[in-house]
Amino acid sequence: VQLVESGGGLVQAGGSLSLSCAASEVSSGTYAMAWFRQAPGKERQFVAAVTRSFTTDYADSVKGRFTISRDNAKNTVYLQMTSLTPEDTAAYSCASGSGLGSYYYWGQGTQVTVSS
Repeated sequence: VQLVESGGGLVQAGGSLSLSCAASEVSSGTYAMAWFRQAPGKERQFVAAVTRSFTTDYADSVKGRFTISRDNAKNTVYLQMTSLTPEDTAAYSCASGSGLGSYYYWGQGTQVTVSS
């Protein structure tokens, strides 16, 4: 499975940004799709996940601000980010796997920078 992210970029604090991640195939390895992020000098952090049956999971730090969704027909997962703060600045990566918390395919990542 190949995952290709798009979106990202530079946005001012308080702004919004959307990310997309397209999977190359439908398989058990794309049952759950998720977003992670990693800021410079910090460990990778879980952001949000969604299963093919639309069960979702969010990190506490993004609840109420970020929304994850997916289009099963397009094998694509989306991350809508609102009320962004400089603390959201990171490289965001898409991941997929057979269940929530079980990810073994990863995308290359896309940079999100939030200016104050």
